[in-house]
Formats: sequence, C-alpha cells, structure tokens
Amino acid sequence: MQYLLLIYGNEGRWNKIDAPEREQALLEYGAFTQSIHQSGHLRGGNELDLVSKAATVRVRDGKRLVTDGPFAETKEQLGGYYLIEAKDQEEAIAIAARIPSARWGSIEVRPIIPHPMP
Repeated sequence: MQYLLLIYGNEGRWNKIDAPEREQALLEYGAFTQSIHQSGHLRGGNELDLVSKAATVRVRDGKRLVTDGPFAETKEQLGGYYLIEAKDQEEAIAIAARIPSARWGSIEVRPIIPHPMP
C-alpha cells in the first residue's frame, strides 16, 4: 500500500538556525532518503519551495480566483513529501517517525487511494 508522508514545519525556523545545524539536517535527510530507497520503500518525494511562491486556485461560479500563498494561515507549512510503499499504516508511521524534521515539525501519514491513469 502507498502512503504520502507530508512534512510540515515552520519555514522561518530554517533561516534562524546556524549553518552547522542546517548542514546536519541536510545530511540526516540524505541518509534517511538513501535508507528508504535501499529498503525499497521510496516511490518518490520532493522538497517544496517557499509558501511565498505558492498560489491557491479556486473556481467559483465559473470564475477563476487566484490568491497568493497557501489557503490557510498556519504556524507550520507543507515543506515536502515522500511517497512510500509500506505493508500497512503502522510501518508507514514507523518510517515517518524517522524523518529528521519530525523532531521539530510534524509528519502527516496519509494512505493513497490509487486510481487508474489514462
């Protein structure tokens, strides 16, 4: 079964930590990504750019409405994701707990409902 591990954190935190701590976090992410790739769990994933570069699109009464940024003001922003294969939710949660930023942010574990692609 596939799960999306949504990585949430405070974007402002990254700019406030010193260079050695940032480098350590990047090394930990690299090691984590490599480990789930080698174990066969990894199906995909990416870091997302800043919320200031995002747009939210809605269509109401046939009219397109575009606003800057994410839909809601929150203390934590979606910063990236991993798409993984796991035998069940418990295994997906165990993998999510190993994501480095789970220590200062949060990881949402969401099952994927597969749909056939055309």
